[in-house]
Amino acid sequence: MEERASSEPGAAEVLPQHEFDRRSLQAHLKEHLPGFEAEPEAELVVTQYRSGQSNPTFYLQKGCQEYVLRKKPPGPLLPKAHQIDREFKVQKALFSIGFPVPKPLLYCSNASVIGTEFYVMEHVKGRIFRDFTIPGVSPAERSAIYVAMIETLAQLHSLNVHSLQLEGYGIGAGYCKRQVSTWTKQYQAAAHQDIPAMNQLSNWLMKNLPDNDNEENLIHGDFKLDNIVFHPTQSRVIAVLDWELSTIGHPLSDLAHLSVFYFWPRTVPFLNQSSHFQEDIGIPSMEELISIYSRCRGITPILPNWNFFLALSYFKMAGILQGVYSRYLLGNNVSENSFLFASVVQPLAETGLQLSKRTLRTAPPHGDTTQQLFAQSKRGQEVLSQVKHFMKQHILPAEKEVIEFYAQNENSENKWEKPLVIDKLKEMAKAEGLWNLFLPAISGLNQVDYALIAEETGKCFFAPDVFNCQAPDTGNMELLHLYGNEKQKQQWLEPLLQGSIASCFCMTEPDVASSDATNIECSIQRDGDSYVINGKKWWSSGAGNPKCKIAIVLGRTENTSASRHKQHSMILVPMSTPGVEVIRPLSVFGYMDHLHGGHFEIHFNQVRVPASNLILGEGRGFDIAQGRLGPGRIHHCMRIVGLAERALQIMCTRATQRVAFKKKLYSHEVVAHWIAESRIAIEEIRLLTLRAAHKIDTLGSSGAKKEIAMIKVAAPRAACKIVDRAIQVCGGAGVSQDYPLANMYALTRTLRLADGPDEVHLSAIAALELGDQARSLRAKV
Repeated sequence: MEERASSEPGAAEVLPQHEFDRRSLQAHLKEHLPGFEAEPEAELVVTQYRSGQSNPTFYLQKGCQEYVLRKKPPGPLLPKAHQIDREFKVQKALFSIGFPVPKPLLYCSNASVIGTEFYVMEHVKGRIFRDFTIPGVSPAERSAIYVAMIETLAQLHSLNVHSLQLEGYGIGAGYCKRQVSTWTKQYQAAAHQDIPAMNQLSNWLMKNLPDNDNEENLIHGDFKLDNIVFHPTQSRVIAVLDWELSTIGHPLSDLAHLSVFYFWPRTVPFLNQSSHFQEDIGIPSMEELISIYSRCRGITPILPNWNFFLALSYFKMAGILQGVYSRYLLGNNVSENSFLFASVVQPLAETGLQLSKRTLRTAPPHGDTTQQLFAQSKRGQEVLSQVKHFMKQHILPAEKEVIEFYAQNENSENKWEKPLVIDKLKEMAKAEGLWNLFLPAISGLNQVDYALIAEETGKCFFAPDVFNCQAPDTGNMELLHLYGNEKQKQQWLEPLLQGSIASCFCMTEPDVASSDATNIECSIQRDGDSYVINGKKWWSSGAGNPKCKIAIVLGRTENTSASRHKQHSMILVPMSTPGVEVIRPLSVFGYMDHLHGGHFEIHFNQVRVPASNLILGEGRGFDIAQGRLGPGRIHHCMRIVGLAERALQIMCTRATQRVAFKKKLYSHEVVAHWIAESRIAIEEIRLLTLRAAHKIDTLGSSGAKKEIAMIKVAAPRAACKIVDRAIQVCGGAGVSQDYPLANMYALTRTLRLADGPDEVHLSAIAALELGDQARSLRAKV
């Protein structure tokens, strides 16, 4: 029998007051625990976990076998406390249905073995975060951990108590009233001094019980970050621990208990915490957690009596800590810092009282659209609010990490890969329903809704990718949605919508002036049940993405009897098809655009694909292109507005920080005018973008041709000027990697060419305007 330094994190030698007969334990386990004697010669090593303030918990190791033992504390105990038989029962029920708990192995009710009842469960290897700020991980991973935690809580509360065969585990109806009564008695039994706030809070809670105090869900009772084991490398819950306070009751009590740190009094230090709650470190807001929880459970995020449950949580916590201090006075507590809790009870009770008087918002705020020229739908307001929170809490804090990844891998074999943080952010966005927002048939959003959402995502270069709203995939998904047949949709659209594959669009050619699309020379020739493609393409965006599996190719299926706009078709070409040759990536002002999979020259040499891969039919290429490019062009402009806002923000921040010629930069008239002109320009292009979006919503893409062309010219021009001004204000730093401005300029300047150069759009605008004017004159005559 040994006791030595433990390799198990958080475990150390057994405290003197919690020592027990180890030989007796080993004999009992040898007889009753299968597999315990797999290595007969190995010694049983026992250490004690220092975390937790209630039931003593021990790490057992015998050779390669690892276990965890939980027992009652010694000495006199409060009534109905430390019922470890209940812990074992609920874990056994949950483990049987696959809910993440350690596997319960053995329960011993014979107190003569080690002095108290105990049970043994499997040891789960993973990460336990004692500090709710989770230091040492990225903001994105921090967010993913919180999302996984709240999803697990929602999963617990969605379980059917009867199917778990836990009838009688708790009374259920009247839970809140019993909780107030129970914790009032527990506090009074353990109190070492009179704390008026505890009495006042107890009275308020009893007088303000929820009307719906009849919900019967399995609840944990102490659901929080440090009672959860996460996967060693993934943001995934693999075990929920410490079921001592579990019962049948109201689920909002668990949710409120998890939310108390948002309101924690700054005068009271958190146990094991490096700091109090901070924004912008990746921890979701309370409203975000409630939104995810509500969506997982299928309930409204507007929670009745939320202040009651928060106040109850603080009352309960104050009562628990009073009991911990009482056990400290008796000398049978685990934690060495239990003496500190005497001074914590009062401020916690006072915080509970303050919360009882507040009206708290649990749903994300809705925007006021009464004064908007182009009003969003109710769903659009909700999603925009969610996206803004997601951007602020998760995406912008991860920007530095993403930039560093691409800087470090610029010349490596992994340069076309995406950093893991983006995949984690995608999982989070998908879990929150912030996915495929660009496609009205799926998102339920109209173009005006999406315009304001895309503006937000335009503020960070990788944000559209997080929401599966990135070019060129959005245009290709719209194309397949509008024009693809059922087989094409099933084979290619579905995985694109899932984000499991990516795509590229092959239209522009190196040997012809592709701004006149009728010049396209790539041939698509029918040969029996196949089409054979031959030609050269370039600026095929996304082709370098390792997930790029399909290309949509525009080519000539020549029909001499048809008009010049009826001689081209579009066809689906899997990238793995023999004859598809990816030649080289093309730089954009020196940037390779690794995040987007780059822009490539691709040759098609006798590439043969089934005739069923043709989209819509021969000669329909230009019809499809206009349907694809209409929304695609405006999506670019929507994001450009957000990019311009970000550039103006950088400009203003720099102008207020730097001094030149003995005054702040903004005090120089030229800089002040740049700021003013930039704001005017942003408001102009935003309104024009919204007008184009409104036209698409009401008249379709064909009815919005002029507005789409106008904003396609105006937005990149305006954004170029704004970014250029920001670079001037930032000086040398503006063109360095320390700011995103150089990359912004490259993007906006390129958009004056992409999807048609300015000059083509200006000609189209002029023709449409002249037509409108002519019709107006005829109408007057």
